[in-house]
Amino acid sequence: MRILLKMAFSLLIWPISAMAQGPPPSGQPYPSGQSLTEAQGPAAASDTATAANPTSIRIPVPVQTRAFLSLQPLKQAPPAAGYAPELKLSAGYSVTNLGMPSSVRVALGGMNVSISADSSKRFGAKLDLGYARAPNVFGSRRNMDMLSYLVGPVFYPSNGNLLSTYAHFLAGGARVAGPFLDGNGGLHAGHVQYPAWAFGGGAEYRLSPAFGFRVSVDYLHTHFYNPSQAVRGQNALRVVNSIVFYPGMPSIGRHRKPNLRLGHRKQSTGAC
Repeated sequence: MRILLKMAFSLLIWPISAMAQGPPPSGQPYPSGQSLTEAQGPAAASDTATAANPTSIRIPVPVQTRAFLSLQPLKQAPPAAGYAPELKLSAGYSVTNLGMPSSVRVALGGMNVSISADSSKRFGAKLDLGYARAPNVFGSRRNMDMLSYLVGPVFYPSNGNLLSTYAHFLAGGARVAGPFLDGNGGLHAGHVQYPAWAFGGGAEYRLSPAFGFRVSVDYLHTHFYNPSQAVRGQNALRVVNSIVFYPGMPSIGRHRKPNLRLGHRKQSTGAC
């Protein structure tokens, strides 16, 4: 009985296993995980494996992506040309017509030195130092001198390559010393140091890249003793003629040397 049951069970299992191992019906593709090596031999198996897995024969090729392109420097427009700050040094001779509180005017001559820095084409700042002196005032064999130290802004109505005009307002202090007359005709001497200010302007002409000439006229307000021996304000008119030096700019000699060398080269070339 057991033998009959085993035979019947084997007869039932065999068709199921044959169906599982047999080829699929026509019109249906083979499963992706199953190959045809057993049915078609070694050559067919290699072709089938190549067709079933096409990515296995791809060769990696470097591709330039947009991210890589974005890392390349881009051409930028050059910055707009601006005004370079300019430093000026000047020294010259000054003449001051000083109106004293005693209604007497005295002419003083001396020296003036200034340092100015232009922050733009229209505006700048200036430091002005001046010393003027008059000998034998009132026949007293005494000198009168005035030392002024002023600083303030500068405005340029016109600022060309050769000619420029300017106006400035300067404030600071001044020391005035010398003789003065009292109400009875007596002569006294003294000195005062009080605040002072000046307002004026001038013109500047550029002689070369390194040097220029400047003329300025200022109204100067200082202090001194009046006939009552009280300190009062006094007015003065100051005219300054000065030479201006532009630091950092080449001089005339430096400009001529390349021209001379170039001309020498040209002559030697023509001779050859």
